[in-house]
Amino acid sequence: MKIGVITFPGTLDDVDAARAARYADAEAVSLWHADEDLHGVDAVIVPGGFSYGDYLRCGAIARFAPVMNSVIEAAGKGMPVLGICNGFQILCEAGLLPGALVRNKKLHFVCRDQWLRVENNTTAWTTRYDKGAEILVPLKSGEGGYVADQSTLDELEGEGRVVFRYVGENPNGSRNDIAGITSKNGRVVGLMPHPEHAIDALTGPSDDGLGMFYSAVDALVTA
Repeated sequence: MKIGVITFPGTLDDVDAARAARYADAEAVSLWHADEDLHGVDAVIVPGGFSYGDYLRCGAIARFAPVMNSVIEAAGKGMPVLGICNGFQILCEAGLLPGALVRNKKLHFVCRDQWLRVENNTTAWTTRYDKGAEILVPLKSGEGGYVADQSTLDELEGEGRVVFRYVGENPNGSRNDIAGITSKNGRVVGLMPHPEHAIDALTGPSDDGLGMFYSAVDALVTA
């Protein structure tokens, strides 16, 4: 299975995301922001970083990159897409996920290992987890507070589309302690914490993040 990893100007975590895909026995394919060709990949990761320097608003410029036209089209046909941190911001800006990410409470950049609870284990990226499981992954963001209007929050909660929730202290002021959400069909997932930095207990706080990438491979094999 081929998992594409996009690189924008300012992307930081594309190499780590590609490594995570390889750990899950997938072939990682580099995708360039200015190239609309997805090169036959079966899934796409929009990784973390500071695309286009976070000018205007996080993800606001990256959303118009040529590659995103193809990602939006492919997602509409059911391709699994994962947005991590800045990638989550980009997916919200692109309309693939609802809501937005704003400055953290107290306006502080947060960098720490964070416990998450798996609220939905039926998406293309979470089937390897038990519902209610708690996983430990790094969080590093300055604009990670998830916000949406009340009707959108009610819809997400009512449809079980909150995928991950912060455990313990809310690190950034996200509404309803939301750390990650999914699209209606469960194929597009976005989260602020970084599962690609938790794939090996030797280098991360755990290997809990690896389950997301194995889940995507499973989803592609059984599609």
